[in-house]
Amino acid sequence: MLAIRLLAEPERLDTLALPVRPARGEESRPEPVSVTTALPAGVVEEVAALVPATRLTGAPGETYAHLRPGRTPGRLLLVGTGDGDEAAWRRAGAALARAARDETYITFALPDDASPAAVRGLVEGLLLASYRFRLTDAGPTPSLTDVDLVVADPATHADAVEAARTTGRMTALARDLTNMPSSVKNPQWFAEQVRAAAADLPDLTLRVREPADLAAEGFGGILAVGAGSVNGPRLVELDWHPAGATTHVVLVGKGITFDTGGISIKPVPAMKLMRKDMAGAAAVVGATLGAAALRLPVRVTTLAPLAENMVSGSAFRPGDVVRHYGGVTSETTNSDAEGRLVLADALAYAVRELKPDLLVDLATLTGANAVALGKRHGALYSENDGLAADVLAAVDAAGEAAWRMPLPADYVEYLGSDLADLHSSPDRGAGSVTAALYLREFTGDLRDRWLHIDMSAPSWADGDDAELTGGATGWGVRSLLRWLATLR
Repeated sequence: MLAIRLLAEPERLDTLALPVRPARGEESRPEPVSVTTALPAGVVEEVAALVPATRLTGAPGETYAHLRPGRTPGRLLLVGTGDGDEAAWRRAGAALARAARDETYITFALPDDASPAAVRGLVEGLLLASYRFRLTDAGPTPSLTDVDLVVADPATHADAVEAARTTGRMTALARDLTNMPSSVKNPQWFAEQVRAAAADLPDLTLRVREPADLAAEGFGGILAVGAGSVNGPRLVELDWHPAGATTHVVLVGKGITFDTGGISIKPVPAMKLMRKDMAGAAAVVGATLGAAALRLPVRVTTLAPLAENMVSGSAFRPGDVVRHYGGVTSETTNSDAEGRLVLADALAYAVRELKPDLLVDLATLTGANAVALGKRHGALYSENDGLAADVLAAVDAAGEAAWRMPLPADYVEYLGSDLADLHSSPDRGAGSVTAALYLREFTGDLRDRWLHIDMSAPSWADGDDAELTGGATGWGVRSLLRWLATLR
């Protein structure tokens, strides 16, 4: 992870980054931004000549490198900052991390009027875009390790930088967990990673339910999905409970550490990336650890139901009836609709035993999410207009994306079953919608304070894109931390 410092005066000027903003009217042109520190002689004039000569527009994420052999600084990096809002600065930070990947350190002189939000965006972009996941030492790796940000008053931006550092660190953790191949990652391994991460933070409590505990307490959905694997299921319960907290949020994340589809086996192309089917669990764990690291004044409990959905003689079958925590039964005719079964147990447990004020779940639940909304948007469901608006605002502020979807009453009849209380996987279309409606059946008297996000598509990036790097995105950590920070 990059080491980022706030300084009032630069200490190193070998490589200097400077912001460029777009034209602000028909008669103006893109121009370098006045920065907070004095620059070496001739740099201001040189940059002013470079901007029009290189046809820079100042668009966020635009970069230009200029070499100055034998002079100080020896290299200039011009970075477009767009209209200067947080999103533009996040994109600028991401572009800078890539443009400077062959440097060891850089100094970025910020504008005189840089806001804490701008600095937070910049730092998040730097950290998120510099992420790499590797299990081998072969091949090139970025050499950039240190970034100095020169600002007029470092103390003004300290909280913003700390929030960005925590967000970057917890997003990286979620990405690491999701990227890890399933030859290493199984329910027990995931639980051990949570235990290790929680040990570094005070005032967190952790309980990991083993298969025998799940059987004794009646978590039939988790047990059914994990029955086909030699690696038994787990339920991770992680709690951040600060003194004086008056609001309690439960976060639930789907944690299928590999999904073959079970007896309803997936075709090979659909199975190749199924190590990512626990990205929801990774996100809610990262958000809870982040809340503890930032000492947010809200109680947060995370439930991560973990299982491998494998094919074997002991795997659950299409047509089986599953009895969930609390006694509700589900008929399932598709063992590849397994995520909702483990989530149902966790939601029912949260409602009956934890009794939170708000209940939110994240899951890589359906391929229909991508069909409806593409690769960048999660599908958000809630009956509570205020809760939906608050979470969508946090998603937008964090630089992620979601779209609110309907919960139509007409589709509830699709959940009817002749064998059980519910049919978990009706084959009637609207797959993401009917999955959400099914989960709602387990929210009890928290139905009007529950929110579900199907984030299968945005949990994975096919290549580098702004602050995203190819592979797991850690989607949801940023949004949840922004939202939790608004609660009291």
